[in-house]
Amino acid sequence: MLTSFVCAVDVGTGSARAGILDSHGNLLGRAERPIAMHQPKPDHAEHDSENIWSAVCAAVRAAREKTNVAASDIVGISFDATCSLVVRGRRGDQLSVSVTGEKRWDTIVWLDHRAIAEADECTRSGHAVLDYIGGGMSPEMETPKLMWLKRNLPATWNEAGYLFDLADFLTWKATGSLARSQCTLTAKWTYLAHEETGWRRDFFKLVGIGDLFEHGNLPDKASPVGTDIGQLTADAAADLGLTEKCRVGAGVIDAYAGALGVLGGFAGDEKDISRHLALIAGTSSCVMAMSQDPQPFAGVWGPYYGAALPKLWLSEGGQSATGALLDHIIRWHGAGGEPDAAMHARIAERVAELRAAEGDALAARLHVLPDFHGNRSPLADPHAVGVVSGLTLDSSFDSLCKLYWRTAVGIALGVRHVLEALNENGYLIDTLHVTGGHTKNPLLMELYADATGCAVIEPLADEAVLLGTGMVAATAAGLYPDLNAACVAMQQGGRTRPPNPAAGARFDRDYRIFLEMHRQRQALDTIQ
Repeated sequence: MLTSFVCAVDVGTGSARAGILDSHGNLLGRAERPIAMHQPKPDHAEHDSENIWSAVCAAVRAAREKTNVAASDIVGISFDATCSLVVRGRRGDQLSVSVTGEKRWDTIVWLDHRAIAEADECTRSGHAVLDYIGGGMSPEMETPKLMWLKRNLPATWNEAGYLFDLADFLTWKATGSLARSQCTLTAKWTYLAHEETGWRRDFFKLVGIGDLFEHGNLPDKASPVGTDIGQLTADAAADLGLTEKCRVGAGVIDAYAGALGVLGGFAGDEKDISRHLALIAGTSSCVMAMSQDPQPFAGVWGPYYGAALPKLWLSEGGQSATGALLDHIIRWHGAGGEPDAAMHARIAERVAELRAAEGDALAARLHVLPDFHGNRSPLADPHAVGVVSGLTLDSSFDSLCKLYWRTAVGIALGVRHVLEALNENGYLIDTLHVTGGHTKNPLLMELYADATGCAVIEPLADEAVLLGTGMVAATAAGLYPDLNAACVAMQQGGRTRPPNPAAGARFDRDYRIFLEMHRQRQALDTIQ
C-alpha cells in the first residue's frame, strides 16, 4: 500500500515552521526559519511578505530533507498564519504599508495597534456585524487596519489590487487562486458565514472603505476550511521542493490550527465539545470554545460559524501579552537580562525553591494585572493597562522571581476571567487543552489547573498547531472524506493534570483581588 504524507506550514510572528506528517498525524520532521519584522515607530509592526514566502519555502525544503520523504509522496499542503494584512498592487507587486515608504514592508502584523482609533470608530458605528465579534472591534482585525491605510497612505490604497489575510496570501502564492478561507474572512474581516450573503457592504461604506471590493479582489463566497483550492503551480512547486500534484487546502489562522490540533478529536462528539476549551499559549494567548449553537456576548470574539470545524460555532477570547509579558518582566527588572529559555528555566527553578521554603504565601501581597498590551477578553478594551501592586525596594534576583511568579498567577487568573465569561453565557467548560510555548513553563501549567479549577490536558503531539494544519492538508488531499474525519483519525491524545483542590481557596482570594484591581484601574481612568 502506498503511503501518503502531507506538509503543514505555520507562520508565526517571528518565524515560519514546516512539518511533514503521515496520514495518522505523526510528525516525522520539522524545520524553522526566521522572518523579519520592522517596527518604525511605537505600535507599528510590519513584515515583508516575500521574506515570509522565502522562509516558508526554506522551512518546507529542510523539513522534507530531514524526513527523507520523496517530494512525490507529499500529496497535500496547507498553511496557517497570524492574521496579518498583506497588501499587493494590481499586478501583484508589493506595496508599502509603512510610514517609511519602503515597498518591501507590505504586511501589517497582527499585533500592530496603529489603527486603535479606527477600531474605536467601528465599535461606535453600532453595526450588526459587531454582534459576531463580541460587540467591539479590535485593532488586531483587518477592517481598522484597512481604514488606517486608506486615510494615512492613500497612494498605497489607490494602487492596491489584492488584499489578503496572511494565510490566504500563502495559498495565492502556492496556487494563484484568489479563494479565501472561511476561517480568515469570518474571524477577521466581518464576513458572516452563516448568512446567504456573507459580506455586509453597508458596514464598509459606513466606516469609509466602501471601495474595499475594488481593491481587495475578494470573493463573494468564502471557502470552508480544508477545501481543495487546487494544485501547486510549477513555480511554487519548484520553490517549495514539492511536485505540482500536491493539493493545497484552504488554511486557517494559526491559533485556529492549534484549536483543531487539540480539540479535533472531539469532532465526532459535537454535543460534548462545548465542555472543552483550547488554550493556544505563546507570545500571546488565545482561547477557543466550540458549540452547536451560537453563544454571542460582549468581550469574546465571535460567534463565528464554521471558522474551524464545519457546522460548529466558535467563540474566541484571549490575552494580548502572556509569554511576551513574562519576557518583559525579565527585561524590566534590574536583576533580569535576556529572557531566553535558560533564564526562564532558572527563574522557575528558583521559584520552586522559594515556595518550598516559604510555602503558599510566597509574595502573597504582590499582585499583577496582566493587561500590559490591553485586554482582549473579556473586557475587549485595547486601552487597558497593566498594574503591579505590592512592590518594595528589593531589587535582588529573588525579587525578580517573586514578581515573575505573581505575574504568572495573574496570567492564569486572566484565563479564569475569560472562562467564567464563557460559562456565564452558555458554555459548560471544565477541561483546558493547552498547547504552545507555555507547555514548557512548569509554573504556568500548574497554575492553569489550580487557578481555574479545570483539568488541564497537555497534548502528546509536540506541535499541535502543525498537527491541526496537517489535518487541513489531509482533507484537501482527499485522504479523508471531510475535515471531521481527518481530525478524529489524526488526533494524538494528551496527558491530564487535575487541579489541586487544596489550592482553591488561595486562588479564590487572588481572583477576588484580581477583579478588584480591574475595578480600581477603571475607576482611576474616570477621575478628571
